[in-house]
Amino acid sequence: MTQSVTPELRRWIIEQASAGFEPEAVLTSMVASGWQEAVALEALESTLREHLRSQAAQRPAATIAAAPAEGVPVPDLDLSQSPRQIDAGDRVVDVIVSLNHPRVVVLGNLLSAEECDALIAAARPHMARSLTVETKTGGEELNPDRTSSGMFFTRGQTPEVAAVEARIARLLNWPLENGEGVQVLNYKPGAEYKPHYDYFDTNEPGTPTILRRGGQRVATLVMYLNEPTRGGGTTFPDVGFEVAPVRGNAVFFSYDRAHPSTRTLHGGAPVIEGEKWVATKWLREREFV
Repeated sequence: MTQSVTPELRRWIIEQASAGFEPEAVLTSMVASGWQEAVALEALESTLREHLRSQAAQRPAATIAAAPAEGVPVPDLDLSQSPRQIDAGDRVVDVIVSLNHPRVVVLGNLLSAEECDALIAAARPHMARSLTVETKTGGEELNPDRTSSGMFFTRGQTPEVAAVEARIARLLNWPLENGEGVQVLNYKPGAEYKPHYDYFDTNEPGTPTILRRGGQRVATLVMYLNEPTRGGGTTFPDVGFEVAPVRGNAVFFSYDRAHPSTRTLHGGAPVIEGEKWVATKWLREREFV
């Protein structure tokens, strides 16, 4: 049975964190109450992440910590010879656009039409309702006009997932085991994902527990599984850049430190007409367990 994460659960998680309870204790309590561990962990991570974003937005600029002097190694493509295409092992992938700061690369032909259809078909029966941002308060709400749903595959769960993950590992020169499971999201008309960062804020009390599973997130790959009629692009507000959602294409970006200086603030623009299906792959510093 699919378990849906409610606004009440999100509020309870924030209350526990604010009261000083370690995320590990909160997770144990959720599992003991009947929540599936995978669902509970995702709810815990996403809630704490959104909470810290809200706090950061309200924090005076002078209190934001300076960026670490040294970054960490991150996944990347070998574009030293300015290639138009890259051999990803089982598929030749097109290089459409490349930026250095932020490090953003738009890729074409990463997935076949058959793989896109297979990922959607495999994910569809397991999709669960997700929340949207309530812009007046910075909290979250269920909104019938701005809804999305999602699910996670485990690594290698289907033949298509396994093939795509192996392709990504070769393309980005990063160990396959350092990747989180692929997440599939579906956005209906009006749905969007407000601009945010994918890394975990190291100043937050819950981050050390999150990092135990594989260290910090260091890169993101968003793969487009279909094409909405209008809207639904991936935006990078800091640099005024938007990637159109083209079926089989993807956008990769990396962040060598958990800080806004990476300029990786990004979001999913509202779907104006049609619907959008995407698959997201987050990459960690170490093996993700």
